[in-house]
Amino acid sequence: MMFDGINLLAAGGAAVASFIIGAIWYGVLGKAWMKAAGLTEEQTRPNSVTMIIAFLCQVVMAIVFAGIIYHTGEVTVRAGIISAIMVWIGIVMTTQIINHRFQNQPWALTAIDGGHWLLVLLVQAVVIGLLSPFVIA
Repeated sequence: MMFDGINLLAAGGAAVASFIIGAIWYGVLGKAWMKAAGLTEEQTRPNSVTMIIAFLCQVVMAIVFAGIIYHTGEVTVRAGIISAIMVWIGIVMTTQIINHRFQNQPWALTAIDGGHWLLVLLVQAVVIGLLSPFVIA
């Protein structure tokens, strides 16, 4: 299923994979993240609405990212990884650094959140690169 050169099934798979990776990332680094964010365990318990919003944002992100990769001229794992690193350095980390500095958040929070988004982009890049050649009419 294609939309303007974007394989929507690949993007959907990328969204699911990156959502799962995010759960694992914060499952492992949850205590360090809570400490860096200055939050208690009770404050960080997500409700179902928050989880749905987070997943929908991952879907939008994967579709837009698939479009970015598509516009490089070839949808491959290599093009995806290069795009992921460029988007992470030039957009994700710059905004995270600016926001966290104005919020007086510790660098540890920036590192944990930034690492998460790098992993998300890399996972999406690999899934999109692997699945995009398979088009279902």
